[in-house]
Amino acid sequence: MRLISALVASMLLLSGCGTSTSDRAISGAGIGAAAGAVVGAVTGLTVLQGVVLGAASGGLIGGLTNASTVNLGKPIWASADQPANAAAVSRVQAGLTRLGYNPGPADGVLGSRTKSSIEAYERDHGLAVNGKPTLELAQHIDKQLQREQKG
Repeated sequence: MRLISALVASMLLLSGCGTSTSDRAISGAGIGAAAGAVVGAVTGLTVLQGVVLGAASGGLIGGLTNASTVNLGKPIWASADQPANAAAVSRVQAGLTRLGYNPGPADGVLGSRTKSSIEAYERDHGLAVNGKPTLELAQHIDKQLQREQKG
């Protein structure tokens, strides 16, 4: 019973991995699935039943927490730490320049000036501010450029 209690406590703590609700829900589900597999193996449940129950409870717990409750930082699996596609960054940089922002040269490098320009654009247009050069952002910038050309 101590093993189960320790696993549940670990799952509760580690489900806080991530700075966003979705990060914490995904982390919680993964950690819950792993803990559930162990619980299933040492109890009357099957391993699969333990995985399913653990993933569901860990995901729920992670999704119900917020950064002020538990925040262990960005999860190791988060793609935000991976370099952005240089072509996408260049496209966003070029569009921001045409719209009067100053992201620096359209060189495909996501530096501090580009990130600050993205954040300013996102704020100015009522978008969620994350400073990331996503496909959705590039499309939004393209639409804005089209509006300005027509008007």
